[in-house]
Amino acid sequence: MTELMEDTTQHISNFSRFARRAGGAAWIDQLRKAGIERFEQVGFPSRTDEQWRQTNIEAITKTAFQLPGDAAEVDVRRLHEQYSFGDDAVCELVFVNGRFSAELSKIDELPRGVRLASLADEIAADSADVREALGQHAKINANPFVALNSGFISDGAFLLLGRGTTVDRPIHFLYISVPGDEKTVSHPRTLVVAKDNSEATIVESYVGSTGTYLTNAVTEIVVGRDCRLDRNKLQHESLEAYHIATLQVTLGENSVFISHSAGIGSKLLRNDLNVVLNGERADATLNGLVMASGTQLIDNHTLLDHAAPNCTSHELYKYILNGKATGVFKGKIFVNQIAQKTDSKQTSKCLLLSDDATMHSQPALEIYADDVKCTHGSTTGPVDDDMVFYLRSRGLSFDASRHLLTYAFAADVTRRIKVEPVRRRLENYMAAQHGLPLDLRITDLGAHDDSARNM
Repeated sequence: MTELMEDTTQHISNFSRFARRAGGAAWIDQLRKAGIERFEQVGFPSRTDEQWRQTNIEAITKTAFQLPGDAAEVDVRRLHEQYSFGDDAVCELVFVNGRFSAELSKIDELPRGVRLASLADEIAADSADVREALGQHAKINANPFVALNSGFISDGAFLLLGRGTTVDRPIHFLYISVPGDEKTVSHPRTLVVAKDNSEATIVESYVGSTGTYLTNAVTEIVVGRDCRLDRNKLQHESLEAYHIATLQVTLGENSVFISHSAGIGSKLLRNDLNVVLNGERADATLNGLVMASGTQLIDNHTLLDHAAPNCTSHELYKYILNGKATGVFKGKIFVNQIAQKTDSKQTSKCLLLSDDATMHSQPALEIYADDVKCTHGSTTGPVDDDMVFYLRSRGLSFDASRHLLTYAFAADVTRRIKVEPVRRRLENYMAAQHGLPLDLRITDLGAHDDSARNM
């Protein structure tokens, strides 16, 4: 018990200071208190917890993270210039150390029925839409980091897609972390509510300057009937930073949800992605790409919860590990008894570029219905020597052959990303890592449609 108290003391102390200045109605105050009380009760997870067995977070639990102060303007502007989508996004909300920056944000004219704002403004206005959805899907008992985030809810992005609305260009949420001289923690929250028959593409980017800091992010997405939502996440923070994130999605009838998640930063990255297919004929796709080197640890836990009949889901996660990096993938397809005619496929593949890299892969099926089609598979191995030999016989060097095959391995995921700034950044990153020309692109291998998911 003493060790538990030592691990949580700093965050409880931070909450005491935060609560004195945090505003809002009674309901948000109750949500915050419930979150911090839950966190104080259970503490941080340990490796004795099955869900965290392969991910040692002791470096997080033993660090006295402080709430951030004002960030250095020169660092903020540099990162904003580097990662902003500019005209490629219809709107861009920018947050610095978890706080909304109106100066750096761009909110152009949106279609009627679409509302985009900072959570702080919505909470101050006691928004009924926020009150009805916030904290109702990402529950505080889901895991301790959700509880901790809920305790510190103050700002983040809020998007409401009204009934029948369509947004043609991406909406970008850019979260910038600049820790300064202290080790800091921020708790960004993103809430997206898509009403019936709406369609949009959203991008969450998490970036940061050098230094040690913790980003503890929670995203809730509530999707109505007959919707289509394309969600992208790019995580490219400091290699000294820690990033813990939870995505909770609830899908309505006939709706399509597509998620592309790319992790290329942080010393330790943990993503929990949970999708509940709550309406008949809902369709979910989870694609992920991990590129890690050095001593990075990147962990993805996914859950596709089939709670209604006639639903489909597809999942493809690819890892590229070099140096002494560690990858973790634990994916679960859960089929409730009511979910007859479920069709679900899960694939995890890892390319090891070093003998010292380690991959832990644990795909799982838990099925209680008797009329389903569910498959899963996992492969891990080095670059194919026969393919390297073939390319070398065509005049390429050994290193160029390996690099080109690695690039092609990742392209199976990147080519599916429809948002050009996200795809371009990943391809440029790979090209720089592998010594390839920046104008090399492997994106025309197939369209992002049903046929492209025959993995």
